[in-house]
Amino acid sequence: MILKTYIPILNWLLDYKSEYFKDDLIAGITVAVLLIPQGMAYALIAGLPPIYGLYAALTPQIVYAFLGTSRQLAVGPVAMDSLLVAAGLGALSIIDLSQYIQMALLLALLMGTIQFFLGLFRMGFIVAFLSKPVISGFTSAAAIIIGLNQLRHILGVSIPQSNKIHVFTSSLIQSETPINFYSLGIGLISIILLILMKKWSSKIPSALIVVFVGICWVAYTKQDQSGLAIVGNIPDGLPNFVFPVLEWEIIKDLLPISLTIALVAFMEAISVAKSIQEKNKTYEINPNQELIALGASNIIGSFFQSYPTTGGFSRTAVNNQAGAKTGVAALISALIVAVILSFFTDWFYYLPKAALGAIIIVAVVNLIDYKYAVRLYRARKDEFFVLIFTFILTLFIGITEGILFGIIFSLLLLVYRTSKPHYAFLGRIGSTNYFKNIERFPDEVVLRDDLIILRFDAQLFFGNIQFFKNLVFDALNKNPKKVKGFIINARTINYLDSTASEKLMEIIKEIQERGIRVMLVGATGPTRDLIIKSKLISVIKKGNLFITSGDATDSFDGISKKSPLQKKLSRQANK
Repeated sequence: MILKTYIPILNWLLDYKSEYFKDDLIAGITVAVLLIPQGMAYALIAGLPPIYGLYAALTPQIVYAFLGTSRQLAVGPVAMDSLLVAAGLGALSIIDLSQYIQMALLLALLMGTIQFFLGLFRMGFIVAFLSKPVISGFTSAAAIIIGLNQLRHILGVSIPQSNKIHVFTSSLIQSETPINFYSLGIGLISIILLILMKKWSSKIPSALIVVFVGICWVAYTKQDQSGLAIVGNIPDGLPNFVFPVLEWEIIKDLLPISLTIALVAFMEAISVAKSIQEKNKTYEINPNQELIALGASNIIGSFFQSYPTTGGFSRTAVNNQAGAKTGVAALISALIVAVILSFFTDWFYYLPKAALGAIIIVAVVNLIDYKYAVRLYRARKDEFFVLIFTFILTLFIGITEGILFGIIFSLLLLVYRTSKPHYAFLGRIGSTNYFKNIERFPDEVVLRDDLIILRFDAQLFFGNIQFFKNLVFDALNKNPKKVKGFIINARTINYLDSTASEKLMEIIKEIQERGIRVMLVGATGPTRDLIIKSKLISVIKKGNLFITSGDATDSFDGISKKSPLQKKLSRQANK
């Protein structure tokens, strides 16, 4: 049983049905057809030779098929992680391409190690700190940066890749390299073909067709002799076993970007895996096991020349649509990639880089989610500003800084909300036992000068206890001579820390010194336990703990009769 938990392939392989194989075969071939041109294109984003995109499409897929809990997730190189690799490595002083490649492999090892240990220590919840506004702002900005950086391949100009929009724009404007119109023509035609084929049918392997047409066109017209950039020689054969170079100084430089990629990659994979799993009710996604699977994929992949990988949105959707039933589909995809690497890499010699740039541009356009931004602006302006803040920082300051400060800003917003949470002063609806917000139901509630009922809609902790105190005494000071009772409706107070507990005791004592009776109603079990076990119970007194606001109000009016539940509550307070 424990073995099946850590090696999920054992959960379905022993029960594998023969009728699954046809669907897995078709899905595996379909994803491989999409993955080969995509992998080469994404390697260019990362600043690596195209062959490394195929290496990244091989080993990680195989490892994930054994360890992953999703049966449709397609693991391999993706645009977002590729850009993060380029951003992270671009900030270092790297002398030549071979050193750059070594750093990319080391990045995969570090990222995988972080993911693996996060999963081992059951830290899957950490992805919750990546809120949707942060991710949307980051993803949209990253998509723009990815797309703009492909203009150098489309235009055929020689400019450095940059993850800052103003730096890239300045380099493009100041570039003295003339536009290569052969490259521009191939790029524009490729984009048009990709869009048209996608609109016609999503099942058409449009990327592969563009690659095939581009290769044939360049080979026939010999446009590579006119300055058109092509992929050129690609080494054949499977990737060799290479242990990434471990140097502490380099590791220190790579740790921040490694952590960023680890979290972003996990978020991307777990979100698409969960969305697909909702359509396939035969299994459950385990976030912690997903971290272990993705971590192991990157660790082992780094030994076979793979740069950072994760589960891709488009390939996973295609895998599911093609009918993939199990991880056998991923193994078939990996087998096809292995065959291509072993025997057919020379087919890609004439592949124009402009065609790969076009594939990337069309792919990343879908990552720009402006509709979500509009919805936030209309409904949640505070979260809209988190999105815009992250978006602008990512565009102009940097990829890592954008997501890091976006997370910090969203957490500060959360702290601000909890420090000044929603609250309501309640009143009784007629003679019923219903109590509602007096501002929302001014004509229905019975207003009283002698009794105040405050509902506080958050936990009480050191960050908001002063806000709570101000609410209480502002309310009391409006009618200081008339108020004789104060009810704290604690139904939504789910926690009380030590600072708040001490301060609340002082507040209650101060109210009682004014001759006002303080009552507490609706406290949940855990909160009530904290009150009973602390000194608070000696200040409030057991007779002032009630189940409902109606019970407390009746007791205040001297007409209450304790219910069995109320008596039980009093007995608990006596213990």
